[in-house]
Amino acid sequence: MSTVHQPDLKDRPARLTVGVVGAGRVGPALAASLQLAGHRPVAVSGVSDASRRRAETMLPDVPLVPPAEVLQRADLVLLTVPDDALPGLVAGLAETGAVRPGQLLVHTSGRYGAKVLDPALRAGALPLALHPAMTFTGTPVDVQRLAGCSFGVTAPEELRLAAEALVIEMGGEPEWISEQNRPLYHAALALGANHLVTLVAQSMELLRTAGVTAPDRMLGPLLGAALDNALRSGDAALTGPVARGDAGTVAAHVTELRKHAPQTVAGYLAMARATADRALAHGLLKPELAEDLLGVLADAGHAGPGSRRGDCTGGTNGTDGTNGTNGTNGTEGTNGTEGNDR
Repeated sequence: MSTVHQPDLKDRPARLTVGVVGAGRVGPALAASLQLAGHRPVAVSGVSDASRRRAETMLPDVPLVPPAEVLQRADLVLLTVPDDALPGLVAGLAETGAVRPGQLLVHTSGRYGAKVLDPALRAGALPLALHPAMTFTGTPVDVQRLAGCSFGVTAPEELRLAAEALVIEMGGEPEWISEQNRPLYHAALALGANHLVTLVAQSMELLRTAGVTAPDRMLGPLLGAALDNALRSGDAALTGPVARGDAGTVAAHVTELRKHAPQTVAGYLAMARATADRALAHGLLKPELAEDLLGVLADAGHAGPGSRRGDCTGGTNGTDGTNGTNGTNGTEGTNGTEGNDR
């Protein structure tokens, strides 16, 4: 039984016509969710063939039109485009007179707050930043996943109730994020969700190399338990050879990774250092064992073919130069903009 709070009728926004600019993975799902709450999707724009197919699947019978026409038809417009494209889109729509006074303009970027919508605000629009903390597939299952999903909400104080009501109508839980904290909030989500996908994919590849026929079945219970423990207990949930200070085991890991998957070594070392730091700070890793462990990690960072010092030892924790974790430029979509017309 759902525990998501439903707003009182007096708090609910009036039934609105809804438009979507950027039919990526997020926009159609949010519009479909708003449709279930009684709002009416009336227009959607998309550039790629994939986005058009997605819109037709998620929002059948809703016409595909240019962005300016979306704004012309809709009371509430969802701007669900990649983060880097958002400022230019907002400026362009405002400059061309597409924005109407009193129109609710909602973006779903995790990186930006409401200020990125200032050009539209000057044109009379009502700016809202509603970022679902969820990864999207671009399929109808996304609408179900919004139930209980937290949304990072940033808006002018006078629009706070309207913003929160829209989130609740989509089945989400509003979490207020200040304008200045949006980049940090987004970095936290990217660090957890985007890098988790990379770690799991690497782990599955290594298990296949080791002869495991169903790595997903093996990892599912383990990772599920680890995630649950981490959410419940934080650093107290740390286990494994790094937290125990098993320097010999860690050295053996690095040797095998260099042999079978050298591209994973930098990431392994960076995460091992970060784990050791946290385990030591929280009293899980004994100082006398930490010295040997950190020595192994330092030596491993300097040794082996192709392991230049800068590859994995830049910065205090050795993570600044970790090429394996710098691929987050394309993962701003955890924020809810992934796959939008890319």
